[in-house]
Amino acid sequence: MSDLKVSIIIVNYNGGDVIIDCLASIFQHLDTATVEVIVVDNDSRDRSPDLIEQKFPEVHLLRQSENLGFGTANNIGAHHAQGTYLFLLNSDTLIQNNILPALMSKLDSAPDIGIVGPRLLNPDGSFQLSTAYEIGLWGEWLTLQAVRKYRQPACRPALAQQYGADQYVDIIVGAAMLMRRSHFFEIGGFDETFFMYFEESDLCQRLRDAGYRLLYTPAVSLIHIGGYSVAQVAGKMAAEYRRSQRYYYQKHRPPWEQWVLHRYLALKQWRQRQRDRG
Repeated sequence: MSDLKVSIIIVNYNGGDVIIDCLASIFQHLDTATVEVIVVDNDSRDRSPDLIEQKFPEVHLLRQSENLGFGTANNIGAHHAQGTYLFLLNSDTLIQNNILPALMSKLDSAPDIGIVGPRLLNPDGSFQLSTAYEIGLWGEWLTLQAVRKYRQPACRPALAQQYGADQYVDIIVGAAMLMRRSHFFEIGGFDETFFMYFEESDLCQRLRDAGYRLLYTPAVSLIHIGGYSVAQVAGKMAAEYRRSQRYYYQKHRPPWEQWVLHRYLALKQWRQRQRDRG
C-alpha cells in the first residue's frame, strides 16, 4: 500500500447501464498498480453490485443497506481510502487515457489548490459545461445564463473557447474531482445534511473558505454521459432540490438573500397552485 497514490471513489445507485463501462475504462487506461477503486453502492436493486463483483473482483465494493445519498456515500468511500489523492468520479463517466499523472501534477503545482477538475466531454466528444459560479442569487443567475447558452448549439464553440485554458473557478461539477485526501478531511468531507443537490457546491465553498483555490483544466478530459443540465425534476426530487437550496443559503448566504429566496419560492408555489386550479 506504500505506493498507493489515488483512491478512485464511485457512488453507485442502480447504475448497471453505465458503471460496468466506467470501471472497464479505468482498468484499461489507468496504472492500477498505484490506484485503488472503491465503489460505494447505495442499496441498488438492479443487480449492478453483483455484476461489479463478478467482472471486477479487484474493486473494493462497499454495499450499503439503504440509499444514503451522494455525499454520505462519498464520505464512506473516503474513510476506506488509502491513497494520497481522492478522485471522486461519477458512474456515468468514461476514461479515455491515463489522465491521473497530469491531474496530480496540476494539483501539486501550487500548495493552495484544493481541487482540480478536468474538462468534461459529451459522448460525441463535444464540450460540456463542468463549472459553475458561486451559489447565491447573482451566481445562480450567471450559471443559468451559461447553461442557456450551452443549450444552444450555435453558442457552444464560444463557450468551449471561453474555457479553453486553465482557470480558477468557484465550483467544479462533481462528476470528476481530484483532491488530496488530507484536504478532504481537513474540511470535514461532504456535509451529510445534503441528500442530493448542492453537496459538491457546498464542498467547493468550504474549501474556498479554508483558503484553497479550485482549478479547472481543459488539458485533461474525460467523457461524461449524463451531461450538465438544470434538470426539470418533479415530486420528491423537486422538493429535495429546494430543501437543499434553502439549507445551502442558510449556511453560506446573508440573511437578506435567504429572505429573497424564501419569498421567490413562496411565489413560485402560489403560481403553481393557481395553475393547478386551472
